Amino acid sequence: MSIHRIVFQAVGGLLLAAMPTLAHHSFMAEYDESRLITLNGTITKVSWKNPHVTMNMDVKDENGKVTNWELELASPNGLLSQGWKVDSLKQGVRVAVTGFGARDGSHLANARKVVVGGTAYSTVRDENRSRK
Repeated sequence: MSIHRIVFQAVGGLLLAAMPTLAHHSFMAEYDESRLITLNGTITKVSWKNPHVTMNMDVKDENGKVTNWELELASPNGLLSQGWKVDSLKQGVRVAVTGFGARDGSHLANARKVVVGGTAYSTVRDENRSRK
């Protein structure tokens, strides 16, 4: 095997290993801590994939217009270690979510509290300690 091929494979492996890090983003770059929002609606999709669990929900405004929101939660391992279950969020279930809206005003938010069937779940570790 030539030295060029070995170097090429090593560089390629390092780039592939760094991809999840490159894809991740800063909370402060994406979300506005001064824009606390509360959404009530129905879950349309849930994805338990790294680096964050994501949930989409349909939210009806005061005029009856339905808008689909994408919500980012904590990492799958972070939520599981706090007592969440993979089936804590199910498609078709009504939820109330409190979190921080996107800086660009899009229908994207970072969820901090999710209420499902009267049970409140936090995506922040310290807030769950008081619940247990």
